[in-house]
Amino acid sequence: MELNDTDTLATVLCGAAIVIGIFGVIVPVLPGLLLCWAGVAVWAVFSDGGAARWVVLAVVTLLAGAALIVKYAWPGRNLKRSGVPNSSLVAGGLLGLVGFFVIPVVGVAIGFILGVFLAERLRLGDWRAARPSTTAALKAAGLAMLIELAAALSIGVTWLIGLLATG
Repeated sequence: MELNDTDTLATVLCGAAIVIGIFGVIVPVLPGLLLCWAGVAVWAVFSDGGAARWVVLAVVTLLAGAALIVKYAWPGRNLKRSGVPNSSLVAGGLLGLVGFFVIPVVGVAIGFILGVFLAERLRLGDWRAARPSTTAALKAAGLAMLIELAAALSIGVTWLIGLLATG
């Protein structure tokens, strides 16, 4: 099958969106998983892959949806087990949002960790007592990032398989 201009453009844009999305997961500046999914959606709509492209989009949609659920449920369960209260997580989220604008690229992570640490310090009254909660929050954030990265890479591999199967 020969590629026409629209098909080639859709394929190139999809590949670029997936690569940028994977980097967006690693460096939280862009919505990585959404970019990966959107790239495959554009490919499915504009490429000449037949019915297989819709199967690829359905699989990728299931992967992305499952990742979004697991990304919040699994680390959240771990945080509940370690005793980190929601108020500390909210403080971490708010400071992470501020950090996003103050320190480009790494500000979200630094702000989140600092927010949880300060909230736990205020709640527990001791710097040393705040450390285990902060460590648990850091592990949870890392786990969430790994889950999203695994999903983004899975989306990329699924798309590549679909591209080879329809090409």
